[in-house]
Amino acid sequence: MAGFSSPWVLLFLIFIPILYYFYKKVVQKKKKHAIKFSNIEFIKSALGDKKKSRRNDLLFYLSLLVLSFMIIGFANPHVPIKQTKEGVNVVLVLDVSGSMQATDYKPTRLEAAKRSAEILLNSLKEKDCAGIVIFESGATTAAYLSPYKDKVIEKLRSIKPKQGKTAIGDGLALGIDMASSIPNKKRVVILLSDGVNNAGVISPDEAIEFAKVNKIQVYTIGLGSEENVILGYDWFGNPQYAELDEETLKTIAEETGGKYFKSVDDKTLDEIYKNISHDIKREKEETNIKDCFFFAASITFLVYLYLRYGRGMIIQ
Repeated sequence: MAGFSSPWVLLFLIFIPILYYFYKKVVQKKKKHAIKFSNIEFIKSALGDKKKSRRNDLLFYLSLLVLSFMIIGFANPHVPIKQTKEGVNVVLVLDVSGSMQATDYKPTRLEAAKRSAEILLNSLKEKDCAGIVIFESGATTAAYLSPYKDKVIEKLRSIKPKQGKTAIGDGLALGIDMASSIPNKKRVVILLSDGVNNAGVISPDEAIEFAKVNKIQVYTIGLGSEENVILGYDWFGNPQYAELDEETLKTIAEETGGKYFKSVDDKTLDEIYKNISHDIKREKEETNIKDCFFFAASITFLVYLYLRYGRGMIIQ
């Protein structure tokens, strides 16, 4: 919403109609006094010709206009425009636990996730910053938040799978902390996981509250397949299946104002990252436009000087 940082300064605009009133009174009084004298030359001098009178009025109005522009400028006006200057902080939080080595996505879930994440990184704007957090039994930084997306992509490609469990809360909390590291930008975290939170020191609920406090929007992606995927076998020969905790991922997205997406194959995963890229809205920010009014005041003043002292100047 448009507004002023110092609206009280606008009170000085009340002097504009007051000055106009006194100017008119002075001109009328000058004419009345002139009529009382019989000296024709004095009357002509006091009343002046119409052309000169109009130019005097114009100079006075220009003076009022300069004063008005200056007062409005000092009130610091601002209007909402698209946030293209500051950009967006985008942090990818990527599950690298043992289950991400499953081969239902080619060549593996992790490699497919990395390839799809590049689609998002390549679609970011110039002023956007990107970073990567990876998690398994704990969380760590894979690429610090940076405007150099090509460097972030290099770090993404070098990520290797781990053998640990799944600490969703830890990964999300670190991602939130990273997204908050560069101020004055909208902050978005994109979390991808194919498992159940079963490790770490921070619970998903605690991470959600952390996101709310920092006003961070979290998109979540659940990585799975249409059919059960066997990850291995236990000591007794029983198959161990990949489990996806969709409820936790849905809750994270809903509570933070983001969205949840379910991926079932490589194609849907690519589409999800494309959709998220389009879904990231550039917030409107209040942009100061006082310089526009100061510029207008300067131009008006130059016109005044030209009419007053330049070509065709008015000689008093």
